[in-house]
Amino acid sequence: MQAKVYSLEGEEKEEIELPSPFVEEIRPDIIRRAVEASEANKKQPYGASSDAGMRHATEMEGVGQGMARVQRLTQYGGARAAESPQTRGGRRAHPPKPEKDLGKKLNRQAKDKARRSALAAMTDIELVENRGHEIDDDSLKLPIVIEDDIESLEKTKEAVDLLETLGIYSDVKRAKKGKNIRSGKGKMRNRKYRIPNSILVVLGEDATGKRAFSNLPGVTVKSPAQLTIEDMAPGGTIGRLALFSANAIKELEEW
Repeated sequence: MQAKVYSLEGEEKEEIELPSPFVEEIRPDIIRRAVEASEANKKQPYGASSDAGMRHATEMEGVGQGMARVQRLTQYGGARAAESPQTRGGRRAHPPKPEKDLGKKLNRQAKDKARRSALAAMTDIELVENRGHEIDDDSLKLPIVIEDDIESLEKTKEAVDLLETLGIYSDVKRAKKGKNIRSGKGKMRNRKYRIPNSILVVLGEDATGKRAFSNLPGVTVKSPAQLTIEDMAPGGTIGRLALFSANAIKELEEW
């Protein structure tokens, strides 16, 4: 599979042969399983204390007293029940247990298949547009590969100029416009705002220009070694818009 290499001015320089993972069979089912397993393995164990609801001084009168046989607080003369699940301040009947394994297993073969498949899905223009990404230039071919000079960009203005030249900066604007505060009863930890995912920028391991792109809303900057299935298919939805440096393409041959 051939791909065009663009210069920083948006001109076509040459064509290169893409590594074999880019022509992998696209399997949305395996990708979704891999993302679900990855998200499940990040869950933090949680549960109630082993003595929660049991920190009372209680006694039980026994049978034949004409009252329910539950533990009762000694400080109230045996009038108020405690500790049992149906009582005020009592323990939960079946509380979450911190020793429970919340993770999901996925064998290495399926994980590698999902990673290559998610990479191949980013070359399909129809999948990318169906995911909601915006591309202004209809003649642009995926994957978007840029010459190695992209790795030396230092200013965000230079990155913006490049994206505008390629006709994909509108997708960054979409992410910025979609920034909102999570409303309702759901809580968001460690962040106040939710920003949609925009462009995935893949640069070489030693690239110095990562900060130029990382300041843009919704943009993710990774090296091939750091690239995960969740980066390529956030939430298990395939077809993320991606930008590669020519050097990063060479590093992806190891996949």
